Amino acid sequence: MSELIHIIDNFYHTHRISDDDMVKIIDCDNHAVTDYLMEKAVQARKAVYGNEVYIRGLIEISNICKNDCYYCGIRKSNMNVKRYRLSKEDILHCADNGYKLGFRTFVLQGGEDIFFSDDFLCGIIGELKENYPDCAVTLSLGERTRESYERLYAAGADRYLLRHETATKEHYEKLHPANMSFDNRMKCLENLKDIGYQTGCGMMIGSPEQTVYDIVRDIRFIEEFKPHMVGMGPFIPHKDTCFADKEAGSVLLTLKVMAIVRIMMPNVLLPSTTALATMCNDGHRAGIMAGCNVIMPNLSPEHAKENYTLYDNKANSGTEDALKIQALAERMNELGYTVVIKRGDYKGYDKGDVI
Repeated sequence: MSELIHIIDNFYHTHRISDDDMVKIIDCDNHAVTDYLMEKAVQARKAVYGNEVYIRGLIEISNICKNDCYYCGIRKSNMNVKRYRLSKEDILHCADNGYKLGFRTFVLQGGEDIFFSDDFLCGIIGELKENYPDCAVTLSLGERTRESYERLYAAGADRYLLRHETATKEHYEKLHPANMSFDNRMKCLENLKDIGYQTGCGMMIGSPEQTVYDIVRDIRFIEEFKPHMVGMGPFIPHKDTCFADKEAGSVLLTLKVMAIVRIMMPNVLLPSTTALATMCNDGHRAGIMAGCNVIMPNLSPEHAKENYTLYDNKANSGTEDALKIQALAERMNELGYTVVIKRGDYKGYDKGDVI
């Protein structure tokens, strides 16, 4: 135990750790060691972001997707999904409600729906920026061409979240059909960062056939890529996919990886995700106590919340619901944190209106 405490202390002060030591921490089942890891992650976050928790208003704009990822409940071959697509008016209405509730970042998330052309999205982004000039717009709409990313950025999009899912090519190919390319996913991330977005990557913890060494490779990729955001959560199976019978990822392992990423990169924006809240009764608290500093309540219409099912039993109620923002704020206050009405940019980012 003392050896691992020393490893964590050294990691905290240097932000560097060997692969072997990382595996030791991940594999350790000593609660005192895990608690100490979480404590140092919280200290690392507070050193940069204090006690502030940033909120994002999530708008799930479509569950139509051209891809057939093996793990995803809205994969194109799933005939049991009730498909929907929000109109421009729907999206703007969600944002208007969110602004009144105190959100200053809107996250437009959806499957890779070819209906959402650059022209269509640029129109929405432009209206959001015109109506709410003090707000940030985050996109999470999958792989697009560099030219598309450039147009959306020029229209005013501030951030883009594209999970890499796994940094191991062989593992990626076990999670996706042959027409999807690991190299293209990585190229998209490079393009986003090069264009100037606050760029987010991320992965599933405990996805089928993932090893601890795959997780270490993910963390090394994050360290080298230096994203502004990292979105991660436990793998959760969906009944209508070929991974329906696979075991869900571990909440504890997810929290450990979150804490390691926070200590390694104290400035990173780290969401306490819906997947974590789905697997854990008090998931937002658990994430915050592992070093997270972002929560993304859902602004989507009820029919969208019900049908945007990437995995089974998705959390939609309680503090996941944007209308319960006051309850979320009170819960964070109880823990000694403050939900703030700010864009909540990455500290150190140099574009535009940052805090």
